[in-house]
Amino acid sequence: MKYYLIVGEASGDLHASNLMCALIQEDPEAEFRFFGGDLMTAVGGTRVKHYKELAYMGFIPVLLHLRTIFRNMKECKQDIVRWAPDVVILVDYPALT
Repeated sequence: MKYYLIVGEASGDLHASNLMCALIQEDPEAEFRFFGGDLMTAVGGTRVKHYKELAYMGFIPVLLHLRTIFRNMKECKQDIVRWAPDVVILVDYPALT
């Protein structure tokens, strides 16, 4: 199966990397594509963007980067449609969940 995972910060990277390892145990042919971090990259698959490129804290930083945030969301949606995964998994990312 093809799995697309999206995380928004370090704890999501940890949980998603553990999930990826468990999925590989059940599905050795698993393919991963993700917006994630270094731990997920170490497990394998294709990282589209690092979560550090997506994280903004506080009202003012969000306002200042609103255009970038919306562009990243659009790119993410387009990438999901292009890759056509069997499953999309959102991990600890309130902005998208």
